[in-house]
Amino acid sequence: MKIKVGVIFGGESVEHEVSIISAIQAMNKMDQEKYDIIPIYITKNREWYTGEMLKDIEVYSDLSLIKKYGKNVVLYCNNGSYVLQNKRFPRNVVTDIDIAFPIVHGTNVEDGVLQGYLQSIGIPFVGGDVYASVVGQDKVFMKDIFEKDELPMTKYIWFYDCDYKNDPDAVLAKTKKLKYPLIVKPATTGSSVGIKVADNVDELKEAIDDAMQYDKKILIEEVVSNLKEVNISVVGNYEYQKVSEIEEVISSEKFLTYAEKYIGGGKKLKGGYKTPVKASSKGMASSNRKLPADITQKLRKEVEDIAIKAFKALGSAGVCRIDFLIDEKAKKVYINEINSIPGSLSFYLWEAKGVRYSDLLDDLINIGVKDYKKRISKTHSFNTNILKGFAANGFKGMKGMKGKLR
Repeated sequence: MKIKVGVIFGGESVEHEVSIISAIQAMNKMDQEKYDIIPIYITKNREWYTGEMLKDIEVYSDLSLIKKYGKNVVLYCNNGSYVLQNKRFPRNVVTDIDIAFPIVHGTNVEDGVLQGYLQSIGIPFVGGDVYASVVGQDKVFMKDIFEKDELPMTKYIWFYDCDYKNDPDAVLAKTKKLKYPLIVKPATTGSSVGIKVADNVDELKEAIDDAMQYDKKILIEEVVSNLKEVNISVVGNYEYQKVSEIEEVISSEKFLTYAEKYIGGGKKLKGGYKTPVKASSKGMASSNRKLPADITQKLRKEVEDIAIKAFKALGSAGVCRIDFLIDEKAKKVYINEINSIPGSLSFYLWEAKGVRYSDLLDDLINIGVKDYKKRISKTHSFNTNILKGFAANGFKGMKGMKGKLR
């Protein structure tokens, strides 16, 4: 019997479209001999839809078609089964699923919100739990944990938007301990959204204003000199981890922009290649890169070791991509951030190591099942009769509360 995999994507996020690309790539590569693949698309206004048409990227050019022909559903637990039920009349069960596979990016979906819902209804799912998802999305939480584990990072400060609005001079004074150029980031977005580099205080103010459009928490970091940017993927959970090939990111800007990540358009590179993918669904595979990265064996080992330490420190699971900054002159490695559900699931980094995308997806589903079994093996509740005694005696002391409870 096939395993019914509900692939969840979209959501109210600035990375909504990126999620669609990543999910369709994955659904097209899942082994249809093993899995019934059920697309579950979350619109930008948080409505859930399912239907075979959602596997076709062309559908998303006209969202009215989804509302017209897709089934508007809710996911919940019904007598031990996880069902998608029609929200419209007749409110029948459309299908059931065995495991959820979130392929989502950004706030409201990748950041623990969706994972919390899945965990609360008890369904097995692929990827990190609520805790790992939260710290994997919030760059400030992430850096606090990295700092505790003594992982190498650039100098940084952070603040809330209200702090800057109330006293911008106090916040700007904090930045004086940092050395220009500085990079300004919204703390919880991804895909380089809202990120700018500042070479002076006027550009810094402009970058802060832009970042505050996307988040209440803002991060400012020093830019690494003589920069080489490399990425690596890690697959596993808290018990075991394995690493992918390392890529060197090629950017014409001071950092890899949203357009370079997802629109692409670069040429084949000397000493590397650009992974060929269908033009309508390239995702992160469209970025210019050298694969493998042009780094020494010593630096390669350092990146691999730090990546595994970071993955474990955050309690990550499934597939992650971890981004690094290297000062080529000083031969110094800095960890930048983790992407708990990376664009394109970083399949191209695994293909470069001889792992087929379909096999990677198999591995992720198996990890999700194993993590679910471990989770339900733990004690999360007690059978007690304290409410029985409370029903008999507890309400006596509440007689005087009648007026207060109204």
